[in-house]
Amino acid sequence: MSKLSVVVSAYNEEKKIAKCLKSAEFANEIIFVNNSSTDKTEEIASKYTKNIYKQKNDPLSIDLQKNFGFEKATSEWILSLDGDEEISKELADEIKGLIRKNVIENGFWIPRKNYIFGKWIQHSGWYPDYQLRLFRSGKGKYQNRHVHEDLFVEGKTAKLTNHLVHDNYETISDFVNKTANLYAVNEAQERLRKGYSFSYFDAIRFPLGEFLSRFFTRKGYKDGFHGLMLSMLMAFYHLIVFALIWEKRKFQEYEGKEFLHETEKEFKKAGKEIFFWISKEKLENIKNPIKKNIYRISRKIRLD
Repeated sequence: MSKLSVVVSAYNEEKKIAKCLKSAEFANEIIFVNNSSTDKTEEIASKYTKNIYKQKNDPLSIDLQKNFGFEKATSEWILSLDGDEEISKELADEIKGLIRKNVIENGFWIPRKNYIFGKWIQHSGWYPDYQLRLFRSGKGKYQNRHVHEDLFVEGKTAKLTNHLVHDNYETISDFVNKTANLYAVNEAQERLRKGYSFSYFDAIRFPLGEFLSRFFTRKGYKDGFHGLMLSMLMAFYHLIVFALIWEKRKFQEYEGKEFLHETEKEFKKAGKEIFFWISKEKLENIKNPIKKNIYRISRKIRLD
């Protein structure tokens, strides 16, 4: 019967690592990579596995660094796990059943529940949040420096049904520290690497586009106030991304003579887009056909 190695890579996760490793005890082995933690993470991990390895922490290559742990695994199957994640009992049972079979796939996407500020976020782009984490040894690895890039798996993949549980952002400072100091820096570098063409008014378009995508397109409003705040915080994150790109341009000044007028035009466009999405959702929720047609006409007049 095929065996499973759970590979965990972590940095300063003393509050969460016990729950993570305990959920992995069903595996044939646990490989733990300590990325130079300065708290009690390794001490706690030693209670769950003897297979502990150390490496220097590199926040901008956190995914690439996981390959080191994959190389230490001895089983046919590998499940990659972060220190703030845990395997649900249902997922553990599904994986055990899967690796007993002679499946043709080399990798499996796993849905993930993100708990943010104490709530399971079911919309806003945070669910089902499929992660490619289970794969045959030698068939999967991370290839890019971009933070949170998907694992590359050679060959066919499929989706599992049950969940990983992600104990994500617990505080606003946690969100701001990670997004502004790590993810935004990486995102700005990646955009520049891909040839981003700079535009001053992306200072408005970046955050606005992200807010509309999170709150309306991905139904963030269905997560209530959590959804609103997360959509606004993600908009802030994209503003920081733009600001970092501007910084790379030595804070170049804008010389436009009609700056106020141009800014006004951008905000008018933003207002129109916000009305479009709010009215679209309202229209979809009107059940009375007569009222729906009246609202559709008034909406069209305002948008024209």
